[in-house]
Amino acid sequence: MIPLKGAFPFRVGTTSYIRPADILENAEFLKDTVDDIELVLFESDEISNLPDADTVRRLAAIAREQALTYTVHLPLDIDPASQDPGIRSQSIAKCLRIIELVLPLNPFAYILHLYAPGASLFSESDRRSWRAHAGDSVSALVRESAVSPHLFAVETLDFEFTLAEPVVNDHGLSICLDVGHLWRCGFPVDDHLQRYLGRTRVMHLHGVRDGKDHLDLSVLDPTALAAVTTALAADCTTPRVLTIEVFSEPDLDLSLRALAAVRDGALAARPGEAS
Repeated sequence: MIPLKGAFPFRVGTTSYIRPADILENAEFLKDTVDDIELVLFESDEISNLPDADTVRRLAAIAREQALTYTVHLPLDIDPASQDPGIRSQSIAKCLRIIELVLPLNPFAYILHLYAPGASLFSESDRRSWRAHAGDSVSALVRESAVSPHLFAVETLDFEFTLAEPVVNDHGLSICLDVGHLWRCGFPVDDHLQRYLGRTRVMHLHGVRDGKDHLDLSVLDPTALAAVTTALAADCTTPRVLTIEVFSEPDLDLSLRALAAVRDGALAARPGEAS
């Protein structure tokens, strides 16, 4: 495993699911290799990986000792922009529970999904309604958590991000620019970098092939990978995390090797090849 801790002018991270083990064991395994760990947290009636208070204290100690940060991926099974006020309320409550639990970790960012099923068919009235519901939920999250708005990073998903852009801007949020999602959905990466990099706090990067994402970075066109990391490195005025969003040790190993090739100058990005 090639360590890339401190190797770029941005923080390189990966997920807390690299080894088939709990969050703490993954943090111990990754602490010398990356600058940040994305904590992917969930809770259901059947299973939960939410850390207890002692685990949070130990994670915080690792962060202090190893100059490590954590990004926290808020639950996937929420819908803060739902038309149903009950679902919105439940979504906010789930997020607040997570936020309260991880506050001692001083997270670098909280990754937030705002789902918009059928967005391509939205009328202008639908768009206004969606933005109003999303905005109300975001306002409640910020108000009730007392977390600075810019620490909430709204992730680019499978719809045109212009739908969510006013919510981000109006509420002072950040963006999680998921380049893997852009590639999978056929959205122009160069255009998104130019438009949104200034508000991007976290970037997710993963391989995409034959419509499947979250693969290792070695499956990518090397010049496209170099173009993305070059764009990120060229704008160093804002602290950022680049999360390699893969979920196994072999995939992380291959991904680190691909990034190391960029770092070592083995690849040169050519204009226009980020898309």
